[in-house]
Parts: sequence; C-alpha cells; structure tokens
Amino acid sequence: MKIIKYLVCLVLLIGIGTALWIYYPHYQLYQLKKHTVKASQTATEHKVSYLSYFKNSKADTLHHLALGDSIIRGVGAGQTENMVTQFSNMLGEQAAKKIEFNNQGINGITSGELNQLVQAGKFDESIKQADIITINVGGNDILKAAKGLDLQSVFETYDQLQTTYTKNLTDITSRVTKLNPHATVVLLELYNPLSPDNKMYSLADKLLPKWNVHIYEVANKLPSSIVIETTKVINGEHLQNLSADGVHPNLAGYTAISEQMIYQFKHQFRKSAV
Repeated sequence: MKIIKYLVCLVLLIGIGTALWIYYPHYQLYQLKKHTVKASQTATEHKVSYLSYFKNSKADTLHHLALGDSIIRGVGAGQTENMVTQFSNMLGEQAAKKIEFNNQGINGITSGELNQLVQAGKFDESIKQADIITINVGGNDILKAAKGLDLQSVFETYDQLQTTYTKNLTDITSRVTKLNPHATVVLLELYNPLSPDNKMYSLADKLLPKWNVHIYEVANKLPSSIVIETTKVINGEHLQNLSADGVHPNLAGYTAISEQMIYQFKHQFRKSAV
C-alpha cells in the first residue's frame, strides 16, 4: 500500500512539475506584456512614445540597422517587400523623416553565429551610427538543434538550448548598447508557423512562451527597447501571412509585422527619453 501511495505521489509531482514547466511561462509572458501596457497607459507629461521621440528628433535622417536571420533578410517576399524596407518606409512617413536602412540579415544564422560576428566588431560602425537596431534571431537555433531528434530528445535539450540562446542574445544586446546606449533596440517574438492541424502545433504553442519570455527579460534590461508581438500577426489563425515554404512570412506577413511595429512605436513609451 505504501508503495502505491508513493507511486501516486510521484506521478502527481511529475505532473505538477511538467505543468509548471509548460504553463508558468505563459503567466510570465502575460505579466510582462501587462506591465508594458500599464506603463503606457500611465504615461506622464515627461514620457513620449517611440514614434513621437523620433518625430521630434532634430536629425533630418534616421538610421535603421537590422541584424539577424532570414526573417530580417526577407525570405518569402520580394526584394523590397521585406519587413526592414516596409517598416523603414512606414516610419519615415509617420515621423516625417528620411530613413536610411541597412539590412544585414543572413539566411540560416544562429544566435551563436550572430553573437560571434557582433563581438568580432563586424557591425561596430553601423551600430554606432544607428538610431534603431532591429534584431531577430533564434529560430535557426531550434531548427538545427531539433534536426533528426525525436520528441523526447527535443524536450531534454530545450532548456539548455534556451539558456544558450538567452546568453547569446544578452551578449549581443550588451555590446550593442555599450557601443550605442542611445539606440532603440527592437526585438521580435519567435512565432509558431505550424497549422493547427499539424500534430506538433499544440506542443510548439506551449513551448513558445518559454522562449519568448526570455526575449522580454533581455529587453527589460536595456535602456530603450521594444519587443514586437509578432505572434499576434503570425499564428495558426493567420496562415495566409506565410509564404509557400510554410515558415517565412510572405508580403502580407511582412506587412503585418511592419504595421505591428508601427503600432507599438505609437503606443509604447520610451524608458528614457534622452
């Protein structure tokens, strides 16, 4: 009887632990986003939105640097239909400024590879000159790590993968802000491109907040940053925003992300209006 009770307790503990591992990040993410909205709603006369800040800038030209993977590069859409081009053009119209953008997206790059390039100084001059630095990386970390692995192995390596990614993103943004503490750093959530009919969709949707919560935590340590809620426009209910490869956005998807960026630039306030 004692053995049965022990086994029941063990099963319950494992179940509770698994539930916390999967669902607690959902709560964390909700709280982080809620805090951002609350800060915006309680803005004082000394706070300005990101859009107003750039609109009121004395500079006639703003510089936008974009670093990262194929999402930054714009795979899935035409050469001038990528997110960097679209957002830069939209921001230029909204802020009545000339926007010079520099797209340094590299197809297939991982966070570790981008970190190596940043630490080696490859983008130093561009970082120093930029007013806005958009960074999207991490999707290839998961794809390369999960290649050839079964479901159990993915679970076993997920936490370590996440830890390594967070360190890389922290190192990247730390160097960026060291070189240019006045730049606004824009990070993008990782989205789930799978269809709800896919057997892996539910698992990916549960694991995604565990990944994204670390992006918000990194952003919160920066002097000026925005995390774009990409998951609002690229998800199982908006599959029309994906290209034929089922992974990258198409023109509609990049447009939707760009519009989401502009929306947050309008409605979120700078941590420090310097």
